[in-house]
This record gives sequence, structure tokens and C-alpha cells, in this order.
Amino acid sequence: MTDSISEIWGPRMLSVLRAVSALIFLLHGSQKLFGFPASEHQPPLMSLMGIGGILELFGGILLLIGLFTRPVAFVLSGMMAVAYWMFHAPQNLFPTLNGGDSAILYCFVFLYIAVVGGGAWGMDAARAKSA
Repeated sequence: MTDSISEIWGPRMLSVLRAVSALIFLLHGSQKLFGFPASEHQPPLMSLMGIGGILELFGGILLLIGLFTRPVAFVLSGMMAVAYWMFHAPQNLFPTLNGGDSAILYCFVFLYIAVVGGGAWGMDAARAKSA
């Protein structure tokens, strides 16, 4: 019984994890690029933070719809690793003190998605079924 539940719901819940993570992630990009949700600081577009915002927004959209899931998740995982080591780790050793806990979590969630794929629901799954 437990195995059948895992077989049916595992891929579906992976899709939910992918979509929810992507939605929250793309909000970081929209905040950097468009000031929405409202933000005190909007970085220049061609700065590291601006380029990060572009990756967050468009990568988040692609992950949300489940298109090119594995390569996009891999790139975003690397981006989050770089963000952690460049911006958070120099401030303090502990993620809870340097504000980098979400960067670490995104890094490993995206790395997991890059390895296992996007789940049952998404454009990649739909394209695989039609092929």
C-alpha cells in the first residue's frame, strides 16, 4: 500500500515542490527587477544582483511551468551556491546568522530537481508523453 502511494503521489508532490519553490523564487527576481513586491532597493540591471534577478525571474518562470526543468534547476542551484559563498558566508559562519539559510535550501532543492526531474506535472512531462 505504501509503495503504491509513493508511486502515484511521489511524482505529483515533486511537481508541487518544484512549482512552489519556483513561485517563491521568481518573486525574488520580480522584486529585484520591478520593485514588486515593494522593495527598498532595486539594483542596476547589469550588476551582479540585477543579473541574479533576471535568472531568478526567468528561471523561476521556466521551473514553475516545468519547461527545461533539469538544466534550469542546475543553473539556479549553482547560482544559489555562488550567492551564498559571495554574499552570505563572508558575513558569518552560521547560515542562521548570515541570512543565507534560504540560499542553501534553494541550492539543494534545485540540485535535487536537476537530478530527479520536475515530476508528473509540467511541460517537460507533457512533451515526454506526446513524443
